[in-house]
Amino acid sequence: MKQLITLFILTVLYCQAGLAQEREKINWISFEQLSDSLDSNPKSVLINFHTEWCAYCRKMHREVFTDPEIVRIVNENYYAVHFDAESRDTVIFDGQVFLNKEYSGRKKGLHELARLFGDRKGKVTVPVTIFLDEEFKVRSRHFEYLSRKKLKELLQQNQ
Repeated sequence: MKQLITLFILTVLYCQAGLAQEREKINWISFEQLSDSLDSNPKSVLINFHTEWCAYCRKMHREVFTDPEIVRIVNENYYAVHFDAESRDTVIFDGQVFLNKEYSGRKKGLHELARLFGDRKGKVTVPVTIFLDEEFKVRSRHFEYLSRKKLKELLQQNQ
């Protein structure tokens, strides 16, 4: 009986330790929050455009944006915005209204913000990762899956 009680106590302690060490996450914010944040405390910006159907987008969020070092660098040095390129949300950013005018029910279309920031030769190909400086000027744009190694390099370069 003593062994059973000891095993139970060890199991409870192990589970509590696991919960206490829950992974840190990137502090994703909306475009509206970004506008307010840039006004009060300017710093670099990372914007990631994705879609629900994009396998590489899901992979980046599952494997890359959960890396503890990447989470730390982003949270310390960037405002991070994660935005669905096919969103139907109306977004007010910097005093302007942005929406998805292409949405028709059957066709999801692209949001104006995705077109504005993620357009390359008339197309938006997700995932798109964009780095902006404190004055909201584009430093670099990347139209591809970024591995942990590549994103870490870009985060260091674009601080």
